[in-house]
Amino acid sequence: MALISFILSFAIARAFTYFHPDIVLISGGIHIHHFWFGLLLLALGGWLGINYNQKEMDMLAAIVYGVGGGLIADELGLLLTFGDYYSGLTWTFLLLFLAFIATMALLGKYRKDVFEELHGFVGSQTSLYIGVFLAAISVAFVVETDNFLITLFSVVLTVTGILIVLAFVIHRLRQIARQAIPIPKNA
Repeated sequence: MALISFILSFAIARAFTYFHPDIVLISGGIHIHHFWFGLLLLALGGWLGINYNQKEMDMLAAIVYGVGGGLIADELGLLLTFGDYYSGLTWTFLLLFLAFIATMALLGKYRKDVFEELHGFVGSQTSLYIGVFLAAISVAFVVETDNFLITLFSVVLTVTGILIVLAFVIHRLRQIARQAIPIPKNA
């Protein structure tokens, strides 16, 4: 319910500010953004969820929490750029967030299959080759560019490549250790 509330409140806030950009709450000469209402709703939803152990109250807390998160996410571009409400960062964040939620949902459902495939990949020579390739090519991009996003992406790929190589090495060391230890026979 929190995710649905999050998406709906984000969409409503984005649509409202798109169609009515001139309607704002100003108090004492200060523009009060709906980000502040989002923070208040997050706190209220969290408090309700923690303090009451009833199914109906948990549903209400999830809805309030989701609405608060959606209001904050709608102004993410404004918060990160200090003034550009229509920044593409807001949409980028939303898409990344939804992709993360979808990935976690699929991982929850197919966890066993994913881990079996991952274990097979880590144990194969292919993982070593891919890890070395990712680390090597990414380091080249880190060294050659001064673009922050390319550097960040390249650093993430470099770390991923190194982790894949480490996983391969650890997997092989465990195989060697298992083969070196004699298995006792039952009498």
